[in-house]
Amino acid sequence: MTTTTAGTERPSAVTDRHLAAATATRQRRGVRIKLWAGAVCTALVALPVALANLLPLPDPNSQDLSRRRLAPFTDGHLFGTDQLGRDLLSRLLHGGQVSLTVGVLAVVVSGLIGIAAGSAAGYFGGWVDAVVSRFLEAQLALPLLMMLLLVVALFGPSVTVITCVIAVAQWPEVARLTRSLVLVEREKPYVAAARLLGMRGWSVLARHIVPNIVRPASLVVLLLLAQAVLLESALSFLGAGPQRPFATWGRIISDGQDYITTSWWLVTLPGLVIALLVVGVNLLGDGLRDRVPAAKGV
Repeated sequence: MTTTTAGTERPSAVTDRHLAAATATRQRRGVRIKLWAGAVCTALVALPVALANLLPLPDPNSQDLSRRRLAPFTDGHLFGTDQLGRDLLSRLLHGGQVSLTVGVLAVVVSGLIGIAAGSAAGYFGGWVDAVVSRFLEAQLALPLLMMLLLVVALFGPSVTVITCVIAVAQWPEVARLTRSLVLVEREKPYVAAARLLGMRGWSVLARHIVPNIVRPASLVVLLLLAQAVLLESALSFLGAGPQRPFATWGRIISDGQDYITTSWWLVTLPGLVIALLVVGVNLLGDGLRDRVPAAKGV
């Protein structure tokens, strides 16, 4: 790098080595690594699960007691078989469809509830803010897993009930962030200009404020996907998840826990799949969150 002064050139004291070692450069490199690692880990789980019905896999519910508890890479079974001779890979991929469907629907519903409630509380304030805040505090004070088990016990362990329960359990986190973002946005000049033009409160909120806070709020919703999958797996492991014939990840681990000392793959492989998805989603969400301020500063 060179600088020109009065027709002469001289080398700059800032070299490429200094630029590479700069904090901003390291941060951008870290963000790229997070995004790539998160995308790869998430895709390794999500893509096979989404294409499970198209892949040449055995029937996940087909039993063959003569082939029970086969080790991985035995007789064409990549992940081995379970205690009833069912192909473990097929059960993981088909069961993942249920777990991911519950997780995605739960975070979408919780995101919609959280953004709506948080936006109203942050913009209107007063009694609206007081009511929403009290609901937030009351729900955050309750033990999460115990509350989920209680509701499932009352209404039954169906996919719809579990999806709604997880969504209701997660909306406070979205609502708190949305409220804080709206409190900042409502004091900006464009909101005052919209009011001077005669726009009503709900119109200003829906047409101007919400579009500006959807992106950071959606990043929190993405991070909640990992938590939703873990909650569904925990409920299934405890026997409160979707009932048979649904083969969810938590139920697969629960069914194989009695054989952990002799058939390690029945518990280890489903656990690794869950861990890979959770790590991937968290890395992807962290990378996108760190990228937003950097993009604004460009």
